[in-house]
Amino acid sequence: MANSSNGNDQQASLDSGFFYVINHGIDKKFMDEVFSQSKKFFSLPMEEKMKLLRNEKNRGYTPVFDEHLDPVNQIHGDYKEGYYIGIEVPEDDSDSQKPFCGPNKWPCADILPTWRETMEKYHEEALEVARKVSRLIALALELNFDYFDHPEMLGKPIATLRLLHYEDRTSEPDKGIFGAGAHSDFGLITLLATDDIVGLQICKNRDAKPQVWEYVPPLKGAFIVNLGDMLERWSNDIYRSTLHRVLGNGQERYSIAYFVEPNHDCVVECLPTCQSEKNPPKFPPIKCQDYLLQSVKLEYEADTMLTFRLTYWIQLFW
Repeated sequence: MANSSNGNDQQASLDSGFFYVINHGIDKKFMDEVFSQSKKFFSLPMEEKMKLLRNEKNRGYTPVFDEHLDPVNQIHGDYKEGYYIGIEVPEDDSDSQKPFCGPNKWPCADILPTWRETMEKYHEEALEVARKVSRLIALALELNFDYFDHPEMLGKPIATLRLLHYEDRTSEPDKGIFGAGAHSDFGLITLLATDDIVGLQICKNRDAKPQVWEYVPPLKGAFIVNLGDMLERWSNDIYRSTLHRVLGNGQERYSIAYFVEPNHDCVVECLPTCQSEKNPPKFPPIKCQDYLLQSVKLEYEADTMLTFRLTYWIQLFW
């Protein structure tokens, strides 16, 4: 069973929405190999990476500036590149017609011979860790320990592995330059593995003026667990989905994020143990697929507005 690093993950969840998990069961040497394979991909020539550009199923490569996670405060996109890998679903499978579902895009085996095998194995093992963490969350919410294991939840989830490479650029928040802009994650939980370069920050109170940002120190071999927006809805705000961002310090930085959402048809609604007559549900029920599409649409519209503004400025000044 996965353990928190200090035995106080429940309080950390309530306080910040982030906590560490150690003794999670994934071999350290294998974790190092995943990071090594990730670096090999990002070291490829740009023309090779662009052959694997992200498709409509959210699979594949995303170049620097592809994402604008905080368009209000960023002057352009994130100083990072990434690679999305989902659960492999063949095109002839009926599930492949669903959003965020389908076959992955893979680098040529002649260039990266063991890359696919490594990433598929990591995907499977990370999902098991996520299920273990979900059981701890269920117990903390006074539910049956296997509450999130049901087929309509994590029995057949939407789970996405994302490799990330941050450029050796120093962030300048006052000038709108970030490794990754401030955001919260859409789903249930995120498992984050990082190298030893500091960069991740959290803001415990997004409504504070000014906002206070704290660094999350890297912990070798551990997962940083981030609670997502869906768990906030499920728990009626008992657990918090916390704003986080990445600041570059002039060093290259690598991380591996594993985003876990329930099945497409899962209805996310206030848990029975998280409501009462004095504390009624704060959010209406919503199907997971609809919530994700809505969240992605809002992010896309923000990106579109940013692109419009940049185009306008270019036309104005040039």
